Amino acid sequence: MEEKKVLLIEDDPFLSSLLKNRFSREGLTVLHAKDGEEGIKMIRETTGILLVLLDLILPKKSGFEVLQVIRQDPQMQNAPVIIISNLGQPEDIQKGQDLGAVEYFIKAKTSIEDLVNNVVSFLDSAKK
Repeated sequence: MEEKKVLLIEDDPFLSSLLKNRFSREGLTVLHAKDGEEGIKMIRETTGILLVLLDLILPKKSGFEVLQVIRQDPQMQNAPVIIISNLGQPEDIQKGQDLGAVEYFIKAKTSIEDLVNNVVSFLDSAKK
């Protein structure tokens, strides 16, 4: 059976640990980057990433900058990206969607369970 890899680009150690544990219980392999630069490097160097979970407020490069790099690189531009952020202003959500995010979740309004269920559903529908 093929490994299901998800890349989590998130600088909050508590949330990262929580998400890694929950996703591994769903049979997903979670790779983790603590900042935008590390995230871009991991996307470029790792094969088989099915989905990128991206925070927007990150050290070194913001999530918006990471998304721009992903969309401009022919090798990465089709990678589905789900934004998980505390930025909840309509213009932030619009910018994320304009840059090609497939979903946008506001951390304060989304439970871990809802996020995990949405990611699992997305991956299940993507492989069909």
